[in-house]
Amino acid sequence: MIKRTIVFTSQCRVLLKNGQLVVENHETGEQKKTSVEDLGIVLIENQQVSITVPALNALSANNCAVVFCDSKHMPSSMLMSLDSNSVQGERYRDQVEASLPLKKSLWKQIVQMKIRNQSSLLTKVGYDGGKLKPFYTNVKSGDSDNREGIAAKIYWDELFGDEFVRSRTGPDPNSLLNYGYSILRAAMARAIVGSGLSPSFGLFHKNRYNAFPLADDLMEPYRPYVDAVVFQLLDEDKKELDSEVKQRLLCVLFADTVFDDCIRPLEIGLSMTTASLARCFSGEGKQLVLPRF
Repeated sequence: MIKRTIVFTSQCRVLLKNGQLVVENHETGEQKKTSVEDLGIVLIENQQVSITVPALNALSANNCAVVFCDSKHMPSSMLMSLDSNSVQGERYRDQVEASLPLKKSLWKQIVQMKIRNQSSLLTKVGYDGGKLKPFYTNVKSGDSDNREGIAAKIYWDELFGDEFVRSRTGPDPNSLLNYGYSILRAAMARAIVGSGLSPSFGLFHKNRYNAFPLADDLMEPYRPYVDAVVFQLLDEDKKELDSEVKQRLLCVLFADTVFDDCIRPLEIGLSMTTASLARCFSGEGKQLVLPRF
């Protein structure tokens, strides 16, 4: 089931009433209701939004990712459920006890598909995606020779020009990429928790200040879907992170993602990927289910 994403951009009060989320307009007192079960992501952008603890608990209990934005309207923190899967304890043990060779094999699959998808995007927009083929066809276990990093330099040069440098604090279109990746990261973290895994134990990403390294790992093959939206926005000369651009970036969650035997909305694809990872950790499989751009 595809879950809804709602964004709070104006001052309001959010509370829980009779099992439903109630949004009360600050000025008129008008109330709108929505089912908590229908929500996958709640993005609180306005600093004047007030939300009650029962509302937050209900959202968390339904594995809805609640994302809070800073004063610059950029996602900065997230509330996630700690208990959203009936076999969570077992899944955690499998995850923690996963062998290093398995983790390296899984990371190899992720890197291969990420570069392959980057190549496909370049080809789709009329650039030379073939430049990346030698990189995704020769990834070693654990990507020991950093094919991902080398391919990234070629990819960004092709997609946005030689002067572009991908950085969280860099000039445009970095702000658009940052926003899109933040939404993707939140959705991936939600999918990870829904599969009974912990986003805190990564395969490759490791940083003492990073609470969701596994989300950063698994979202890699999905990044080109955000890149494609940003490329289209720039082609339309839309560089400002306004409400329209944010809405376009949010809609990446509903983009069609192609798998070996089906096409699914990206949000569903994330859950397919995390479920396959859980099977790999439990010994029921060896291959991740990853999208082909």
